[in-house]
Amino acid sequence: MASSTELTHPEQGAIVLEDVLFALSDPVRLDLVRQLRDGPMKAASCTALDPSLPKSTRSHTLKVLREAGVIHNAPEGRNRRLSLRRDDLDARFPGLLDAVL
Repeated sequence: MASSTELTHPEQGAIVLEDVLFALSDPVRLDLVRQLRDGPMKAASCTALDPSLPKSTRSHTLKVLREAGVIHNAPEGRNRRLSLRRDDLDARFPGLLDAVL
């Protein structure tokens, strides 16, 4: 079971194409994924997550991407480190990220 700071992420084999496509269908979420293709970043540094948006909207954005298996969201001190699950996505759906991004 995950601790209160750890979030659950789907195993590679449980990532569903429809969930990934839905997660990438929103322009804000897609922009965040484009930022993450160059490497991990702190959640506070993501320019796609407009600081003027309500915290609940930003949290929902990250939750949709995480639950779809697109990103990994891990605790890092008092912040969160976001990374693209490229290896998992490429293994499940070869060429998908290259085509979408």
